[in-house]
Amino acid sequence: MADVVIVLALLFVAGAATAAVANRDPARQALVLAVLGVALAVLFTVLQAPDVGLSQLAVGSALTPLLIMLSVRKVRRPPARDEDQDGAR
Repeated sequence: MADVVIVLALLFVAGAATAAVANRDPARQALVLAVLGVALAVLFTVLQAPDVGLSQLAVGSALTPLLIMLSVRKVRRPPARDEDQDGAR
């Protein structure tokens, strides 16, 4: 029974990792990365490493996606108006 749970957790991790790589939008990648962090936390817990699972839950599914989302928000800017055309008329 324990082997079945480990295999399911590994499949969950593999699916989440594939979805993170397959996504092209950085904001969506950050959200899928949070799901991957939860999947890894579940896997670590199933493999009898709850301390590593809690660390992964905090860092991998909360802090890292948050930092990526803040970075994406900072980098994306609204299109600049063309000041030269407006001022020349």
